[in-house]
Amino acid sequence: MFAERIDRVRARMDDLGVDVLLLSVGPDLPYLTGYEAMPLERLTMLVLPREADATLVVPRLEAPRVVERPEIFGVRSWDETDDPIAVVAGLTGAVDRVAVGDRTWARFVVDLQHALPGASWSRASEILGPLRARKDAAEIAALRRAGEAADRVAGALQSGQIPLAGRTEAEVSADLGSRLLAEGHQRVNFAIVAAGANAASPHHEPGSQVIAEGEGVLCDFGGTMLGPDGVGYCSDITRCVHLGEPTEELAEAYAVLLDAQQAAVAAAVVGTTCEEVDATARRAIASAGWGHHFIHRTGHGIGIEEHEDPYIVTGNQAALEPGHAFSIEPGIYVPGRFGLRLEDIVVAADGGPDPLNHADHDLALL
Repeated sequence: MFAERIDRVRARMDDLGVDVLLLSVGPDLPYLTGYEAMPLERLTMLVLPREADATLVVPRLEAPRVVERPEIFGVRSWDETDDPIAVVAGLTGAVDRVAVGDRTWARFVVDLQHALPGASWSRASEILGPLRARKDAAEIAALRRAGEAADRVAGALQSGQIPLAGRTEAEVSADLGSRLLAEGHQRVNFAIVAAGANAASPHHEPGSQVIAEGEGVLCDFGGTMLGPDGVGYCSDITRCVHLGEPTEELAEAYAVLLDAQQAAVAAAVVGTTCEEVDATARRAIASAGWGHHFIHRTGHGIGIEEHEDPYIVTGNQAALEPGHAFSIEPGIYVPGRFGLRLEDIVVAADGGPDPLNHADHDLALL
């Protein structure tokens, strides 16, 4: 699996004329090695030349965490008194073009640029972005497993198994997170709980507000679950519930949102551009008079990262390909009154859009 990925990376490096790929913290490193570096001031870096053996440069105290894969990369540990920049520069040799991981800290990039004078620099995402965006069968299975776990948590929310009234947003957020962990996630990436008018802020931070009867509650949550390759893949789902009967205005807005979300899912067929999927959701909401309350893109790619290529947004003319995995999550936000969002993860497949989330899409009344 990792060897095949590295072969594809080297082929793309050859196409782009890149001599060496340097990956530090961030998702590209585990994608190619299975190892997730801790975000330390000590440098960890995969040195992947186009035509020579790969080496993982790692602080000696972190080396025991590395699952060695000698058929894919060697390990070069460095001591506290060593200069890891010099170690990396020595492994790259004389190069003209370097691609560096997008998440690499500036302190290391600047020092590496001094150590490799004359080289031109580019972002590693130019190489890895299109490769990571197109998931293989094992990756889709891992995303599906994470999505099914998130569905079960959403089902508990919608059925009233998670108490809401009288609890704070923060308490409910912690409850959602603990349930994700109990369902097999290794970590919780976020658990937005926004009650009443707070839901008009799409990325509201759950706080001390007590949830009351008669309020709507928007819950957007997800985490990371390990796949068969030992690499984590993400879940992400949003559902809305309402304590008691909603107002006529809110109920009508939710009906519009549901139609828009389902239309955008149906539009996400292989060959359709990302911006056309976005436009499908946007047209449905705008035609009902809520267009100025839909304030973000329709979706984002998902995989090792919660947000990655492809982005379902106006201006992205890239066509969906088999294996692209992304969210479809239109929203309607009325400041000072309410906010609504409905989100599923969808995979573009030759047989049509393949939703990974199946929790009830209706506005649950509790």
